[in-house]
Amino acid sequence: MSDNNTQLQIRIDAKTKREAKKVFEKFGLDLSTAVKIMFKQAIFTKSIPFEIRDENGFTAKFRDELDKAIKDVESSPESYESTEELFKTLAR
Repeated sequence: MSDNNTQLQIRIDAKTKREAKKVFEKFGLDLSTAVKIMFKQAIFTKSIPFEIRDENGFTAKFRDELDKAIKDVESSPESYESTEELFKTLAR
């Protein structure tokens, strides 16, 4: 190890490590190289270099928009018996 390198130790559960290793190996990367790439991209973009998503695959922005749309629908005085009825109203 040269004077310019430093060591980073992290703790992670075995399943996450194993699954991530499989993904990165498909790209010809070992875990160390994958982490280095992520750090370099974080520095380059001055942000987290990927979108953070919840368990449903939604970004925070999309989740906020979806929650607002649901509230708008729930607070609307209009209701329809069927989608056909809704579309007839929209076509007017």
